[in-house]
Amino acid sequence: MSLVAGRGPLGPDRAGWFSAPVAEPIVYVEPHPRRVQGLRGGQPVIDTERALMVHRAGAPLSYVFPVGETADLPTEPEEAAPGYVRVAWDAVDTWVEEGRTLVHYPPNPYHRVDCRPTRRRLRVEVAGEVLVDTDETVIVFETALAPRLYVAPVHVRTDLLRRTATSSYCNYKGYATYWAAGGVEDLAWSYQEPLPETLTITGYFSFDPDRVDMTAELPG
Repeated sequence: MSLVAGRGPLGPDRAGWFSAPVAEPIVYVEPHPRRVQGLRGGQPVIDTERALMVHRAGAPLSYVFPVGETADLPTEPEEAAPGYVRVAWDAVDTWVEEGRTLVHYPPNPYHRVDCRPTRRRLRVEVAGEVLVDTDETVIVFETALAPRLYVAPVHVRTDLLRRTATSSYCNYKGYATYWAAGGVEDLAWSYQEPLPETLTITGYFSFDPDRVDMTAELPG
């Protein structure tokens, strides 16, 4: 996802530039020497350390597997990697990489999340109520995404927030809980049990600038 999405080098909104023109479309294929398992009925039908990872602009990150290592699963050949085939994500019940159960797509080896305590100010208002006004924040730098500020619950008018039914999953932060206030749905989110990479923001809130009146001291 990181190379070909958002502000990544192969993405639609590149943050940087190439020193010379690059032909389109670009497909980058690389070895992925981690144990990848596909489980069906609780039993592995794929179990290999010989998968390749395919980064293709405009498509989700995907594994491809050597011909003959996919049991009786339906497959499609990968033109960019002769001798390898693709397996649909929903062809198995569960995907596991080195002991971690995956959701939606493989984790990207180029994706990084840095959570840094900072004194950047965040002010959030909705429906005439100030929800946040503090400079005790954490800035989250995440590959291919714009930086975001997160703030601890002690600095948020949590009495004005209502949990919504919305949820989402990130391979790098975990499951997100969403919040409403002032009649505006899903204006904030938090990670109550984040993955180990992002424990710093456990329970912290971030806000959608398109759904609130927000002033945030962010880079650029």
